Amino acid sequence: MRTGQRHLRPSLLIAGTVLLACLPGATGDPATSRLSPADVAAGLLVAVIAVRLLAGLRTGVRWGWLPFGVALASFALATVTASDVSTSVFGFIRYAEIFVLVPVAVALSVRDRYDLRVVAGAFVTIAAAEGAVGVHQYLTGTGASYAGEYVRAIGTFGPEAIMALATLLGYGIVVALALGLAAHGPARPLLIVLAGLLLVPLALTLSRGAWIATAVAVLAVLAVANWRVAAGVAGAGALLLVTLSLTAGGNAANGTFVQRVTSIATSASSPDQSVLDRYALWRTATAIWADHPVLGVGIKDFAGYRDSYASVALSAGSDIGDPSSGMGREPLQSAHNQYLQVLSEQGTIGLLAFGGLLAALAVSSLRRVSPGPEKHFLDLAAPGIIAWTLIDFVYGDLGGGPAAVLLAVLLGLAARRALIVPATRPVAVAA
Repeated sequence: MRTGQRHLRPSLLIAGTVLLACLPGATGDPATSRLSPADVAAGLLVAVIAVRLLAGLRTGVRWGWLPFGVALASFALATVTASDVSTSVFGFIRYAEIFVLVPVAVALSVRDRYDLRVVAGAFVTIAAAEGAVGVHQYLTGTGASYAGEYVRAIGTFGPEAIMALATLLGYGIVVALALGLAAHGPARPLLIVLAGLLLVPLALTLSRGAWIATAVAVLAVLAVANWRVAAGVAGAGALLLVTLSLTAGGNAANGTFVQRVTSIATSASSPDQSVLDRYALWRTATAIWADHPVLGVGIKDFAGYRDSYASVALSAGSDIGDPSSGMGREPLQSAHNQYLQVLSEQGTIGLLAFGGLLAALAVSSLRRVSPGPEKHFLDLAAPGIIAWTLIDFVYGDLGGGPAAVLLAVLLGLAARRALIVPATRPVAVAA
């Protein structure tokens, strides 16, 4: 493709999708037919790639498409066998969008260094912008409610999508770090410093699951780049965590952040209400699966079965709010664990298909592409993206916020290794 035709590239649609996901109020609730602007942009991307495939676009695809096809068939099976097909149809559309259609379209759209720069640059840009908004919310007390104070950083996503900013920042740190380690010249230290600065707003999101996922993902990126550096960072992080724990033990007036960090270690022995609710939801999902082990109850039908299986330990909902909208209650309508969500709604067959897709992406992310000692962007970013996703799915699920569309785009970057036959000269990002 000639340089003059770059404005026609689908990678610009991907960047637009990423930017549109940050529009205030773009929740994209999968339980309704409402579409967010990011969903519309993602759908347009899928349509463009579909037209190009029909027109004879050469993709270089071999067998990498098979896990996506199996997963799509599994989603369809769980939908047609659901107890409430009308509800499950919307769930099928969402799952197909996030885990199959958009990732495949992104993988087929990213063809060279220019495309990677466009997509990765969009992620880093919105992560930095949203991170700045989150820091401002914390400093001015205009964020989401936590422990009676409006100090939780949520960016432009709103209190209903409480995890969206944490997800964006976690992935943004991975992408910025991978870009920095793959770049040369003055861009290298700038990107690495930016990745470090994004840790500040990530801390202010007060999301323990996102902290753990980001720590593991950063270590995965560093391990690919230099395992000695990864070991040193891991040791320093462990020392910091121990120091914070000792400090918390001897001082009752610890700040919100320190208390949140130290509560990670006590979640099993002395869980707070949010952890108790998560444990109760996990038990509920397991109980639903025990009664519907093969095909589950249907995508998006967990909420309809929850009250029949939940214990009294589960609260009615989670308190949410910000200074503009006031306080409210958000019902707990999902398992808060993607693996158990799939198990309860799609059964054993669904979990095997879904797990097979994630396993295929994980294996392809570890496949060595770049020859020699030089590391390239996808070599570094793909393991971090998959590691972040696998860990995050233990603490959360797909949800309905804009973070789902961002996840789909990043899975597409990781899927490029599985779907595209490596070229003689691998795609790189250099300054």
